[in-house]
Amino acid sequence: MSQETIFTKIINREIPADIIYEDDHSLAFKDINPQAPFHALIIPKQAIATINDVTEENSHLVGHLYVVAAKLAKQFNFSDDGYRVVMNCNEHGGQTVYHIHLHMLAGKEMGWPPYQNTKKVTL
Repeated sequence: MSQETIFTKIINREIPADIIYEDDHSLAFKDINPQAPFHALIIPKQAIATINDVTEENSHLVGHLYVVAAKLAKQFNFSDDGYRVVMNCNEHGGQTVYHIHLHMLAGKEMGWPPYQNTKKVTL
């Protein structure tokens, strides 16, 4: 990716973020506009603009983001109650920062489809 994003600036510590996890390949921080009691973004340190830009060579990073999500769920004590992870792709998918990232949401019961306050009825 040739264009620097706000996430690149967070990785480089050029702008502040409430970082809750970091390793050699990823960084997680609290979302500044939370949509749930717990809302974190988990990003790879390697810039990949969209899901469409994931390749065989960098696909291990996507799996790693999910490993980090599981670690955070245990750390923040909501692995048993449940949580949601979402990755948006491009404008119609709701992506606003073109550096792939997982939204990790927890701390309340999630509705389905999204933006509903009730759970999906099990048939």
